[in-house]
Amino acid sequence: MADRKRILYVQTSGVDTPERTYSPLVLARTAAAMGIDATVYFLGKGVTVVKTGEADRIQMGSFPKLSEVLQQAVDAGVKLMVCDQSSQLLGLSRGDYIDDADVVGAATLNDIALDADAILNF
Repeated sequence: MADRKRILYVQTSGVDTPERTYSPLVLARTAAAMGIDATVYFLGKGVTVVKTGEADRIQMGSFPKLSEVLQQAVDAGVKLMVCDQSSQLLGLSRGDYIDDADVVGAATLNDIALDADAILNF
């Protein structure tokens, strides 16, 4: 049996551009429902999306709060990873993020990208 397909979503947009925060989570949740291993890697200002409490403050149009979409993605099996170096750049610490987000180093992004069947950037 072949390995499952893998897709990587790189989230560089943060809470300062809320209209760009939903897409990677919706697409990753959809990928997981299709049997694809999905990871969202938060990089640069994207790390603010998974900072505790921030997603509760974002709601666009008739969509649910971003925190609900984030939880739906996690419940579907989407992996959330936060760039440690981006966190340091923005003055955030490992404890500033939601429990479901793993803080990882830059090499992790490179490894995931090399193994992914597809990569999308937001």
